[in-house]
Amino acid sequence: MTNTRKCPVCGKPRREEHSPFCSTRCKDRDLVRWLDDGYAIPGPPAFDEEEGKA
Repeated sequence: MTNTRKCPVCGKPRREEHSPFCSTRCKDRDLVRWLDDGYAIPGPPAFDEEEGKA
């Protein structure tokens, strides 16, 4: 049994030259998600200037 790690975007087997992804396409898709705020970490609400408090 092999423990092949999968691409986090599409689930295909990873390729060493694109690690941790399987291709340049998946690597670029992941970058676009980051740039478009597709990933978020929960946290406190942002400061609201109108109310003067967080």
